[in-house]
Amino acid sequence: MKLKRSGRLVDLTRYLLQHPHQLLSLSFFSERYGSAKSSISEDLLIIKENFEEQGAGWLVTLPGAAGGVKYIPRVSKEDAIQVTEELKVLLSSSERVLPGGYLYMTDIIGNPSIVDKVGRMFASMFSDRDIDVVMTVATKGIPLAYAVASYLNVPVVIVRSNSRVTEGSTVSINYVSGSTKRIQTMALAKRSLQSGSNVLIVDDFMKAGGTIKGMMDLLQEFDASLAGIGVLVESEEVQERLVDDYFSVARLSHVDAKEKRIQVEAGNYLDRMEG
Repeated sequence: MKLKRSGRLVDLTRYLLQHPHQLLSLSFFSERYGSAKSSISEDLLIIKENFEEQGAGWLVTLPGAAGGVKYIPRVSKEDAIQVTEELKVLLSSSERVLPGGYLYMTDIIGNPSIVDKVGRMFASMFSDRDIDVVMTVATKGIPLAYAVASYLNVPVVIVRSNSRVTEGSTVSINYVSGSTKRIQTMALAKRSLQSGSNVLIVDDFMKAGGTIKGMMDLLQEFDASLAGIGVLVESEEVQERLVDDYFSVARLSHVDAKEKRIQVEAGNYLDRMEG
C-alpha cells in the first residue's frame, strides 16, 4: 500500500501494537508501504520516541541481515498504580462477600478492560524473561492468561481437573490444596507443552498457593522450566504460603463475612516494579 507519511505512521504504529514481541524486518515494512528503508527507519524513530515518552513500551532494533524491529509493551508505574487502585475499589465492595467468606470475582474476570490492563501489566513485568508459553488452570484464570499471552505473543496451555477425550493422552498429578489440605488432581495434555519450555504461570486468585505449586510440580513432568508467576489477587489470611516468588496486583488483607467488610491493599507488583 502506498500511503502519505502521516498515514504510514498511523498504520506502522497500529501494526507494531498488534504484533508485540515479534521481530519485523525493515524489508517487510519497505515492501508493505512501497517506501525506502531509510524512510521506514525515520518513522520508527518517531514512534520509538513517542512510545518511550508515554511509557507505552520500547522498540528494540536488532542489526544485521536477520535483524529488524520488535515492539515490547510496557506499563508505566503511574498506569500500574491506576489499575491497582481501580481493582482495589472493585474488590472492596461488600456485595462481593459470599457465604463461607468466599469472594465473588466473576464480573472482574469477565471485564475485558480490567483483564486487558492486568494482562499488559504482567507482560510488561516479565518482558525481559524467556517465555515460551503461559500456563493457567481452568477455569477462572483463562481470560487473564490469554490477555498476558497476547502481549507476549505466546500460546496458552490450560491445566484441568480431569482429562478430556478431545485433548488426547494427558499427564496427571495429585497435589495438596494449600487451604483445604485435600488431595486433588490436575491434568495437562501431553501435546500441549514441549519439553524444555519456559513457562509463565498465571492465575486469578491465590490463597496458600497449593494450585500454583501443583502446576509447578506438573512442569517437572514435562521437563519444563518456571519463568515466573503472576496472580491477580492473593489472600493474606493464610497460615503457610506454598509459593514464595510471585507477583500479585491486589491483596485481600481481611474478609469479615459476618459484617461483610473487605479490606484490600496493593499486592507486591508495585513494590517490585522498577522506576
